[in-house]
Amino acid sequence: MTGTTDPSRPTAADAVADHPAVEAGARAGYAVNGVLHLLLALLGLQVALGHPAAEADTSGAMRLVADSPVGGVVLMAIGAAFILLAVWQGAEAARADRAADRAMAAAKALVYLALAWGAVSLLLGGGSSGPARAKDATATMMSLPFGQALVGACGLIVIGVGAFHIHRGWTESFRDHLETSPGQLLITLGRIGYVAKGIALMAVGGGLVIATALHDPSRSRGLDGALSDLVALPFGQVLVALISLGFASYGVYSFARARHARV
Repeated sequence: MTGTTDPSRPTAADAVADHPAVEAGARAGYAVNGVLHLLLALLGLQVALGHPAAEADTSGAMRLVADSPVGGVVLMAIGAAFILLAVWQGAEAARADRAADRAMAAAKALVYLALAWGAVSLLLGGGSSGPARAKDATATMMSLPFGQALVGACGLIVIGVGAFHIHRGWTESFRDHLETSPGQLLITLGRIGYVAKGIALMAVGGGLVIATALHDPSRSRGLDGALSDLVALPFGQVLVALISLGFASYGVYSFARARHARV
């Protein structure tokens, strides 16, 4: 869609985005994202404390959910919420005026669909670990024509997304996506959370770049592998612990976002 939409003539995208069920699902998706980030913070702290079995990524967080007594029901709810959030983001992409906004909303829709698929995969008894998936995906891309350059480009894109998260947190530009203010405390938690997520994403992107430079797909191990690599650095345990607390901050902010988001 190009140009400015005439508010007196709502489009199909408007009808989808403004549907009460989609709006409610989108808010539920933000809340579910908050739960996953709190679990991710717990797993990240375990990595910082030297627990090798901790799987500090979204698949690890979902496995914690799956292992609970009501794991199946909760996974179904997670999948449904993320699907509705993806639908809302897709409608936002369709009715956005600027190409950059369309691309951003479409990318978010794909991320939420991937999260929904992760929940469904666990519900069906499948799903490999995050590091294994990252390694396999990197190896597959490297086997393609110009695959080496493709992996390197993906790494640079992820680093750029991480830098964007840091900028968004530092400048509080995420306020633009809120309909009402949740209060300064929660805004501060949002700032901390966005910066922490940005640092973590830059570490993941760095793994892809290193994998490209060394021709070694095993160097790309997703978020869990990136945090494990950071732990090995001087003061790495402290850094990973701070990132994990940042994930927790983002999780709490996500609950506020579920209520105050511009949906």
